Amino acid sequence: MIQPPETQPRAVERGERAADAPADTAGSLLSTGSGADASATIREIRAVRRTVRRRRLVLTVVLGLLVVGLFLARALLGDYRISFVDGIRMISGTTIPGASFIFMESTLPRACMAVLAGAAFASAGAAFQSMLRNPLASPDVLGINLGASAAAVFAVVLLGWSGMPVTLVAFAGAVAVAVTIHAFAGRGGAATGRMILVGVGLAAVLSSVVHWLLLRADIYRAQDALVWLTGSLGTVTWGEIARLGAVVLVGLPLLTVVTRQLGVLSLGDDLATGLGVRAHRLRLVITAIVVLLTASATAVCGPIAFVGFLSGPIARRLTHGRTSIPTAALVGAAMVLAADYVSAYAVPGTAFPVGVVTGLAGAPVLVWLLVAGRRSIAEKG
Repeated sequence: MIQPPETQPRAVERGERAADAPADTAGSLLSTGSGADASATIREIRAVRRTVRRRRLVLTVVLGLLVVGLFLARALLGDYRISFVDGIRMISGTTIPGASFIFMESTLPRACMAVLAGAAFASAGAAFQSMLRNPLASPDVLGINLGASAAAVFAVVLLGWSGMPVTLVAFAGAVAVAVTIHAFAGRGGAATGRMILVGVGLAAVLSSVVHWLLLRADIYRAQDALVWLTGSLGTVTWGEIARLGAVVLVGLPLLTVVTRQLGVLSLGDDLATGLGVRAHRLRLVITAIVVLLTASATAVCGPIAFVGFLSGPIARRLTHGRTSIPTAALVGAAMVLAADYVSAYAVPGTAFPVGVVTGLAGAPVLVWLLVAGRRSIAEKG
């Protein structure tokens, strides 16, 4: 039975919201109406909930299959093609002359790191954009990635470090920038706006610091620093994959759980506090998890441009405006896998850092978002 035009969108909207709302909250809201109206509304919400859950399941399966397909393509296809059976044999310990080194030390580690880094950057970016209610407010735009970059370039150029010390310094740089942003932003309803302003300002300062450090470097150290700055998966090790994998395994579920309360913050800090949500503590927890994911990924493979920036809007488009951390993580993993394959094989005989490809893809989207934002402001004015 087809509902009237006025009723059907309302039912869908109520169902979409109720699909994410706690059952006791929905029940308390519906109990204020008459018994017949409440029963009809509950049936509508339950029906739309089932539809929304099926839609999410189908979307997750499709994105998961896309990630698996891109992972297999990145690990098995290339200049030296490896069959799926041979890949399984090499993972289980069999040595195949001419193939084992390429597969186990190059293509497979890059594919694994692409999934982990893409998921880390994307989930962190989607969470920050949702928390700050701004599609431009991803960690790479707000300077957290640049904090890691400036610290790493300082260690490479001035101290001559490499390997694990650079990774640790980059992690510390990202944490320092995040702490600075949070300290200057303060508390209250205007904290989100101040976080964006402070982050953009710090990003500009840190970008100048990076350029100044590169000008002081000799050509060999500057070359190493530039490869890292553009974001590269070419030198990852299994130890780095294991460490980042542990961070993603812990941080991604935590971020998924805590971001479910972000909808309450859109009502304002005072009302959110009245509903039992401590706004300042929630922002602090989300920021800590975002920094953990972003800093860990940046410290290993550099600041891969625009992954955190692009994945959130794409995921929200696929989920009809909702913020879904798992969906954003799958989008980010697919994006980095595809970009790494293109960067390695698009131009025969030349391999680009993966950040070059993601940067080329992200720049037009950034311009489009800025133009769309100006049009929206003009229409409201």
